[in-house]
Amino acid sequence: MGRFSTRSLVILAAIQLLCIYAIAQDNDWQPVTQEELQMKTPKVEPDADAEVLFWEVRVADEHGRGFRTVMRHYIRIKIFTEKGRDDNNRIDIAFGKAGDLGVDVSVKDIAARTIDPGGSIAEVKPSDIFERETVKGKGIKFLSKSFVLPNVKVGSIVEYRWTEIRGNSLSYFVRLKLAREIPVRYVKYYIKPVAAPYFNLGMRVHSINTSSHFTPDAGGYYSTSMEDIPSFKEEAFMPSEYEVQPWILVYYEGDDSKASAEEYWRHIGRDTYDYHKSLLEPNNEIKQAAVKVIGDATDTETRLRRIYEYCRDHVMNVDDDATGMTPEQLKNVKPNKRPSDAISRGTGTWHDKDMLFGAMLASIGIDVRVANVASRTEPAFDRSLGNAFFIRAEIIAAKIGDTWRFFAPSGRYIPYGSLPSTVEGEPVLISDKEKPFFVNTPRSSPEVSVRKRTADLHLNEDGTIEGDVRIEYTGQLGAALKEQNDDRTTAEREKILTDSIKSQTIGTAEITAISIENVTDGNKPFTYAFHIKLPAYADRTGKRLFVQPNIFERSTGPKFVKSTRKYDISFDYAWEELDDITIKLPAGYKSESTDPMQKVTDDDGNLSCESKLDLSADGSTLHYNRTFVLGSRSTLTYSKYAYARIKGYFDSIHRMDTQGILLVKNDK
Repeated sequence: MGRFSTRSLVILAAIQLLCIYAIAQDNDWQPVTQEELQMKTPKVEPDADAEVLFWEVRVADEHGRGFRTVMRHYIRIKIFTEKGRDDNNRIDIAFGKAGDLGVDVSVKDIAARTIDPGGSIAEVKPSDIFERETVKGKGIKFLSKSFVLPNVKVGSIVEYRWTEIRGNSLSYFVRLKLAREIPVRYVKYYIKPVAAPYFNLGMRVHSINTSSHFTPDAGGYYSTSMEDIPSFKEEAFMPSEYEVQPWILVYYEGDDSKASAEEYWRHIGRDTYDYHKSLLEPNNEIKQAAVKVIGDATDTETRLRRIYEYCRDHVMNVDDDATGMTPEQLKNVKPNKRPSDAISRGTGTWHDKDMLFGAMLASIGIDVRVANVASRTEPAFDRSLGNAFFIRAEIIAAKIGDTWRFFAPSGRYIPYGSLPSTVEGEPVLISDKEKPFFVNTPRSSPEVSVRKRTADLHLNEDGTIEGDVRIEYTGQLGAALKEQNDDRTTAEREKILTDSIKSQTIGTAEITAISIENVTDGNKPFTYAFHIKLPAYADRTGKRLFVQPNIFERSTGPKFVKSTRKYDISFDYAWEELDDITIKLPAGYKSESTDPMQKVTDDDGNLSCESKLDLSADGSTLHYNRTFVLGSRSTLTYSKYAYARIKGYFDSIHRMDTQGILLVKNDK
């Protein structure tokens, strides 16, 4: 969800003071050796296209008129193949809002150069560095300083360095990565804790998937290093990258090293309860608003839903990237002093929206708590380790009867009854004055998140298919598409659709009369409607036409391609797919038979797919139905050792999806 717990925010507030002053930068490059210049083969991975020779980062927390973190990066890479050249000659350095805390990151002092095997040097000019928007995996967008290294070829060394400044902040939960997309021969981190009057928190480190120990170094720094780190390459449907690759977490915390994990979590739960107690107490304005929103509803479920949808839809989340407000307008938005301010102003932070929801529930007699929840974007939560970073997101817990239920009204597109997919099925700590306790959040069932595709088509004798299509997405599927599209123009949204349909059907597909509905509506399905024409879709041979009834799967490939697997298989949420396709056949063409219903099911019924192709009584129309379900038994993760079996299921489904039917023209 990208939200820090209030306890974290309280600590951060204590260290986020404005500090602006210049940074001196050492402009000397480290020497390049003849051995590095003449190197012909990689060391860490024999087939690597490029390799990091060294990677050095100096992290210094500084105090002047406030706090800030300064990170000086330096990377040197050897190129071994043309692919290595192509993958490493363009560099993007992210800046802007970064991380869960939304810290402002600026970048300066960028220097970069290429050194050919003979020792000649070509430097990047300041005028060659530009800003652009970059998109990473899963549609995550960020601003970057970008440049292309000159004259890169096989055998070259490329190196670049820059200074990153995190304003108004310290190294409060900063990740230090140790792996990259290419293997690393040597990486070294230096960290320097802040030295400030009356600052009583100590710097801590938490190593994940490695055993790194910092030792004293020169200039007040502590350092650690690691050698021969394999490349980190993403796999389709893998767990969080932070679950599988080595990294170090740096943060500040009090001296609680003697506390047991049980004592630590009890303290966190009590602290969360105490902080939110006054915020969840409803004043008269909140009580009146709740009465008005509930209206004539008498049953608990309807009352809950109406309050939830009011808080989600009535209050604009100023933290959202699609507010439609200019930076100047956002700057002028007044912060709310209490949850009820969000009612009159109609604006607030994610925290304001959650507190308003909780206070409105409390006004009708419901026991409400703030709960800290783990996330699937992090390593699997381990209660034996006392570290609030790994359970830092907040949601609202409400006791309905004897059951605790969970809500996230600040999620703009999360439907009532659901949570963001990242916190479904995760450990959650429910705050309490005396005895906080852990439970697990529920996972939504497959029928909550549905992709429904319908098509009414006709097939021409030349093999062209044409007709009308409607595609609806609900639940987590719909929420993801709304987030992807809500800050884009109509033209950009239509291009996303067109590119997707062409990749699924044929590249010459003509998509017209496009309608994209409910992009910013939290209740209704995200919907595409359009007219499609697929020239020469069916293969024609003489008087025969070979056609694949499921037009949406004609050009799709297998979900899993590689024969081996490095990481476990992890799906984000359970979902269903429903296809209903009708194809009117050209005059005179018949199919002597259609295949019976086909079905693929895994051992315990968690994964299934079935399809059926019917021919109308007069033989003039094909009717294709398909139902796919994953998560019927709430299983979303499979061991990598079960990969061959899981891949086999999906391969069978792909063959079933792309199966065709032969039509023959009867001239009689």
